[in-house]
Amino acid sequence: MASTPFLAGAFEVTTIEMHTGGEPLRIVTSGYPKLKGRRLLDKRRDALANHDTFRRLLMHEPRGHADMYGAVLVEPDDPEADLAVLFLHGEGYSTMCGHAVMALGRWAVDSGLVEVREPETEVAIQTPCGLVRARVAVESAEAGRRSGAVSFRSVPAFVFARELVVDTVEWGPLQVDIAYGGAFYAVLAADSIGLDLYNCPARLLADAGEAITRAAAMQVRLSHPDDMDLAFLYGTIFTDGRDTYDDEAPTRNACVFAGRQVDRSPTGSGVAARLALQWTRGEIGLGQARRFESLTGARFTGTAVEETRAGPYRAVTVEVAGQAHYHGQARFTLEPDDPLAEGFLLD
Repeated sequence: MASTPFLAGAFEVTTIEMHTGGEPLRIVTSGYPKLKGRRLLDKRRDALANHDTFRRLLMHEPRGHADMYGAVLVEPDDPEADLAVLFLHGEGYSTMCGHAVMALGRWAVDSGLVEVREPETEVAIQTPCGLVRARVAVESAEAGRRSGAVSFRSVPAFVFARELVVDTVEWGPLQVDIAYGGAFYAVLAADSIGLDLYNCPARLLADAGEAITRAAAMQVRLSHPDDMDLAFLYGTIFTDGRDTYDDEAPTRNACVFAGRQVDRSPTGSGVAARLALQWTRGEIGLGQARRFESLTGARFTGTAVEETRAGPYRAVTVEVAGQAHYHGQARFTLEPDDPLAEGFLLD
């Protein structure tokens, strides 16, 4: 085992439980070990190398489930950050998570971590891919101040490759785009492999997304201008094929990541990646808002707000907006003789 202090009976972790569009976020507020490393990416490596038992215990059954998602608060190394975070899921550690940023923004305001201002409070969140600035709506009510919708500005989002052909066992050659919005995604229309985002079961999307991600990851060598720790294919985004600008109708997407996890939200970093694609193809201009819908019907608004660069790539800064909600809090313990100490997942 990578880390065993809880086996002596000392394990106790407290969490705040939230969701954004149905996608869970377990915010670890105490009990996680102190991570070593100067930079946030160094702490991420330490978590993977020496404390991965905590991730499995909190994300996997019986305390979690196959689609669980979490956030661990750590000390920031960016002087502009109000907080820093590592993102956890059933398979490992992601570099960016928009639905988590929305939830963390609300939590930072409500917990008093930042000075609250009306009608909007800014929360600077250091993520493994960079500093993300969230803005949380705040209003006064009879019971006191109440936080609400959250928007954030992404790190530079860009297109790594367009119309790339990936060979798959299941469908033969497939054409995908590779785009980055804080994480790298393979993007393609669901109907290109005979799937329908409005009617087909989520398990079929999960199977297909895992297969495409694995095939693309083996055939495409990614690079990132900031750090090679960011240069991995995080998942596959299936779209409904509606990429032209439309004020009224949302476009639906389904993100499959970390193996077979299906995002219940529209995927904040995925929205940034899709908008980078649409902007690069000339389908939208700066300042044009688009609405994105998930399998649960939850919606995010996304807008490409500013042209920028990410090393050699033309890029855009994207603003993504949505709503997170609380649904509980928890105190997790572990008996030292528990034979399933590190958790489990059933295929």
